[in-house]
Amino acid sequence: DILCEAVPVGGSSCLQYKHRRKSLEDQEKRIHDRKKALKAAVDSGKPIPTELRKEADALHKSSQHNDADREEIHDHVDDEYVYAGVEDPKLVITTAHDPSSRLKQFCKEMCLLFPNCQRLNRGNHVVGQLVSACRSNNVTDLLIVHEHRGEPDCLIVCHLPFGPTASFQLSHTLMRHDITENKEKMSQVFPHLVFNGFSSKLGNRVKDILRYLFPVPKEDSRRIVTFVNDDDYISFRHHMYKKADGKAITLEEVGPRFEMKLFEIKLGTIDQTDVDLEWKLRPFMNTSKKRKHLSTE
Repeated sequence: DILCEAVPVGGSSCLQYKHRRKSLEDQEKRIHDRKKALKAAVDSGKPIPTELRKEADALHKSSQHNDADREEIHDHVDDEYVYAGVEDPKLVITTAHDPSSRLKQFCKEMCLLFPNCQRLNRGNHVVGQLVSACRSNNVTDLLIVHEHRGEPDCLIVCHLPFGPTASFQLSHTLMRHDITENKEKMSQVFPHLVFNGFSSKLGNRVKDILRYLFPVPKEDSRRIVTFVNDDDYISFRHHMYKKADGKAITLEEVGPRFEMKLFEIKLGTIDQTDVDLEWKLRPFMNTSKKRKHLSTE
């Protein structure tokens, strides 16, 4: 049992590390912005801004030693998924306390959906115990599914060991047995991933969180998992394709099927309370119908 080998991990030291790293990133970003402003002024022939004149020589010398004065700086996002694509992810999925039979069935289908995923009965275990157990067993992501009146309504994706943690609202859930055309067993081959409509900075962040739940597939895989963003609602679909009559290709939906809506990303793990919020859906955001957060189109 994965919970039998739990080793406590110092949450305070992890939090201090993340705050220290964040402050260094902010300092690097400020220096980077000053270099860009100085370079833009020199290239356009305009006077150097007053606030940069005292440190213009130092910034210019520092820029000469950088690799073409990097266009983008690295931040905490870069090292959260440092081994993504090199090592296959290892997932654990569980439910809230006292799950209904429908939530148990949904959790079972989600476990089959993700390769290298283990389903865990929640029992009386608290979140801190789950996170410690997953860390000690080199689990890369912990997934927790919640429900409301028997319907799955929330999916939490916690990347380990340091975060981030993304929370999604679930709606319009259909199980495999609810899809009438579904007849075959669910394939266990690694799927190809299709993402559409994730063009903003936040959209690319969500795309990374979701795609790194899956290992790299083989070219001949006929399993397809699709995430399509439309007005910040992410439609999830799962298909198998077949080639018939030479060139004709037919798609068969395997299930499950549901809609997702992001409502929070925090930089720490799910068991940490005093962490920075990277993004949160606020009530006033729902009133601006034209604003789109996950895409720029």
